[in-house]
Amino acid sequence: GSNTPLEDMAPRIVEHPTDVLVSKGEPATLSCKAEGRPPPVVEWYKDGERVETDREDPRSHRTLLPGGSLFFLRILHGRRGKPDEGVYVCVARNYLGEATSRNASLEVAGE
Repeated sequence: GSNTPLEDMAPRIVEHPTDVLVSKGEPATLSCKAEGRPPPVVEWYKDGERVETDREDPRSHRTLLPGGSLFFLRILHGRRGKPDEGVYVCVARNYLGEATSRNASLEVAGE
């Protein structure tokens, strides 16, 4: 029957982020797409620490896109360092479990 209730499913990552090399001040996107039922909540981690986006801080230059990708309005890079550079993973969670994407490194191109 086509009217059987849909079963809930643990998340799985269907699109993984890939390494990106970005020039300072340019926008960048780290792709991530997850499926699951109920739809999983996506969070990003950089070097093991949770990435804050404009959902937590309206002034943030990072936006979590509706599909789960992480969008940088511009890559920050100053004399004091490269705050956006690092290794990112995307984690999708629902009540049945969680799925972690492959690692993707974001590098800021030299001057």
